[in-house]
Amino acid sequence: MDLREKAGSLPLLPGVYLYKDSHGTVLYVGKAKSLRHRVRSYFSEDKLGDIKTGSLLSEATDIDYILVDNEKEALALENNLIKQWKPRFNILLRDDKTYPYIKLTNEKFPRVYVTRRLKKDGSSYFGPYFPGNLAHRLVHFINRHFKVPSCSVDLGRRHTHPCLEYHIHRCLGPCVEGLTTAEEYAEAVRNVRLFLEGRHRDLTRELRKRMEAAAGAMRFEEAASLRDLIATVEEMEQKQKMAAAEGEDIDIYAFYAEPPLVAVNLFHLRNGRTVDRREFFWEDQSDFDPPEFFSALLKQVYLDQQYVPGLIHVPVEFEDRELLEEILSEKRGRRVEIHTPQRGRKKAMLGLVETNAKSSFDQRFRVLKPSSKAIQGALEEALNLPRAPKRIECFDISHIQGTDKVASMVVWEDGRMKKSGYRKFIIRSVIGNDDFASMREVVTRRYTRLKENDQPMPDLVLIDGGLGQLHAAAEALEAIGIINQPLAAIAKREEIIYVFGQEHEPVKLDRFSPVLHLVQSIRDEAHRFAVTFHRTRRNAARLTSELAEIKGVGPATMGKLLRHFGSTERVRQATEHELRSVVGRTAARRITAYYAQSVTSDVTQFKVLQ
Repeated sequence: MDLREKAGSLPLLPGVYLYKDSHGTVLYVGKAKSLRHRVRSYFSEDKLGDIKTGSLLSEATDIDYILVDNEKEALALENNLIKQWKPRFNILLRDDKTYPYIKLTNEKFPRVYVTRRLKKDGSSYFGPYFPGNLAHRLVHFINRHFKVPSCSVDLGRRHTHPCLEYHIHRCLGPCVEGLTTAEEYAEAVRNVRLFLEGRHRDLTRELRKRMEAAAGAMRFEEAASLRDLIATVEEMEQKQKMAAAEGEDIDIYAFYAEPPLVAVNLFHLRNGRTVDRREFFWEDQSDFDPPEFFSALLKQVYLDQQYVPGLIHVPVEFEDRELLEEILSEKRGRRVEIHTPQRGRKKAMLGLVETNAKSSFDQRFRVLKPSSKAIQGALEEALNLPRAPKRIECFDISHIQGTDKVASMVVWEDGRMKKSGYRKFIIRSVIGNDDFASMREVVTRRYTRLKENDQPMPDLVLIDGGLGQLHAAAEALEAIGIINQPLAAIAKREEIIYVFGQEHEPVKLDRFSPVLHLVQSIRDEAHRFAVTFHRTRRNAARLTSELAEIKGVGPATMGKLLRHFGSTERVRQATEHELRSVVGRTAARRITAYYAQSVTSDVTQFKVLQ
């Protein structure tokens, strides 16, 4: 049975259909109110003239389908299958970045983290937060006022002494016996939960009871701290009330396209104010159809998202708009409307987003260099950092089979490489080929010195390597009492970026990304600097070992030769006259005679072998 016949035999019921090739690979997933009518439409004259449809039907050898009860279920299933199979002929949300949530873990001593991925692990998730750094600011507030940490210390075992976070009053110290009690920690976690759930009145009431109890027990310092916290919480509640009265929550989409390249901008308005902007890019939309495109995009953005705004503005009408409105309204619990503005202030706002989409297109595809501030913000967003990095320090290890081990550190600061900040390291404590131990040594030496000199840490420590090197650097930092330091590694070949604490969510940027280009350029510079230093040391060692055999050539003479010629081979090739200008007549004669004798010996040995 060919495809046309199979399409005619499909049931007249709602469901999802899958086009597959001869290997069983899913090429396209679609949904339909009537499977037979929808799939048969692919074989109409109008559709067959379409480039995308023609290519799909030329590759497809089979049609599979799944029946559901109604069109709503079909739309939801279609979205899930597209994300599962990532079919080549579907419009895919390449940038699957989500906005950050705050995670309150399900442990004996719960901790708070910023995450972009929801998991069924028993933890509580709050958010999403706009803009992205708001989640980090709230976690910082929780660390400082409720002393519930965000650390990576193993709280399942007891430690002999607390880390720096305890000493600067950002943690109750559950890792060390006697610093806190399970009841005190549980009370702090309850207050954090009230805070994140927005139950500020309940939280204020709870804090006021504690303040009065502390004052009654004459713990006046604790009571004063609770009084200040109550004032802060009440102020935050008042700000939220004022913001809620200012306007609506709206998402506005616009695009700019030069097929196959497409750029989309999404502006988030919350309480009537623009709080964030998101960019999407595609490189494979040769048959770009805006209505079909936005139908697919909105499904992938909102069906799996926890929060949905009341209004969504798009530049074009599309087929599934009313059905998607109905599903999203059920999800939100209140009415969700999807509009294409035609006039007035809403149309003007859509025009502004279109202008930004055109700018995004130029920045990405016309290779315009972004500003330093823009690239810092993009790096903060891509790697989920607590702040935009102004200074990055990057490390690399270089050796040949464990010999002449060295390391380099290069510095990127305010948009450019800062060569005055570069550092070289000779690995001293590691025997053999152990990159992880070498990384631990170098990171320990570098940041122990910064701590001793009371100098600030960089905004990001970048490691040239994979998870092993990343964890080695993290262990070194923790051993010297530095935690919550932004730390990332970029793996060669795959060009995947691992952020410490988020290793299960590796960052894979597309090849046009200016953030990827920046991280690659810093990594490549660290590699170049390390290899150059390694080569210089290796050449120096060879030169020294060979010249040390020449009678009358001491360390001072060897140093002059190394500085002038740079390698053993160049010394060997130098004439006596060239050597004399560097080390004098006597030393030049001895060096020339040594190499001449070496050549004669090699020739004699070769004749014997023949």
